Amino acid sequence: MSAAPATVPTTQLRHQAEGWAARLPDLRIQALRVAATVALGGHGRRRPGPGDSFWQFRDYRQGDALRGIDWRRSGRSSGRIYIREREWETAESFWLWLDQSPSMAYSAAPKRPEKRDRAAVLMLAVASLLLRGGERVGVLDGGESKPLGHPPAALPKITDRLARGQNDGSLPPLAGLPRHSTVLLFTDGWRPLEEWDKRLSALTAPGVQGHLVQVLDPAEQRLDLTGRVRLEGLEGEGELLLRRAEDLIDAYQERFDAHVRGLQAICRRRGWTYRTHLTDASPLPTLLAVHQAISLGRRAAHA
Repeated sequence: MSAAPATVPTTQLRHQAEGWAARLPDLRIQALRVAATVALGGHGRRRPGPGDSFWQFRDYRQGDALRGIDWRRSGRSSGRIYIREREWETAESFWLWLDQSPSMAYSAAPKRPEKRDRAAVLMLAVASLLLRGGERVGVLDGGESKPLGHPPAALPKITDRLARGQNDGSLPPLAGLPRHSTVLLFTDGWRPLEEWDKRLSALTAPGVQGHLVQVLDPAEQRLDLTGRVRLEGLEGEGELLLRRAEDLIDAYQERFDAHVRGLQAICRRRGWTYRTHLTDASPLPTLLAVHQAISLGRRAAHA
């Protein structure tokens, strides 16, 4: 496996970050193409109810309050009476986090995207769908904790936040999330399980729902090495020289499977959904699954 040295100069890290940030506009275009293939089921918060934003006119029905009649619109029609409906406004918001730690800048094959790139495509595609549905979307990066406006301006703002982000940790920042929030994490999940348990516990406040997508290179899921191999840690773990890499495969697979099962168990215990995405697969099935999970979570919360 290729990897970064244990210690990387600050200037090199900055150049790596700038190089990735330069690719973000292209990744955003990929994300929009992926999102365009997904049919948005419910139109987010677009439903009648208390609020200040105009939604639509409809015909008057028996039982409607007289104060809801739009007399100007009705006066322009020939005998029809129109009700002015407002859009239901709730405090719902969606908070997205992208793991930008060094381990995410990994790909085992030249033509395969880095985990960070694929995670960014998934995250931006989810953001695009949510914004098209009228939802409020923000970035969970330890910065300003408020949604980033409405489409079409919001998606470039999210991309800019990713490009400027100083997030080099492998865990999402702790944040006081408002009630009725939904959190979506895109990560390779390579932190000790006890740290994930504490972080998800801190993020799972009353009324907060969560979804975790573990983005992996296929070479991580199933080790395929033979002979003499030198492994270098991407996050300062040092290096390991294997004289017969094939002797490590069974032990690696056991620990890999145990870690994934542990992460799944933590998500279940906290009421989160969990899914794996491999970088050699199309992003569309994962996007559809995440979108469905969000829709199901919203229906359950409003039941």
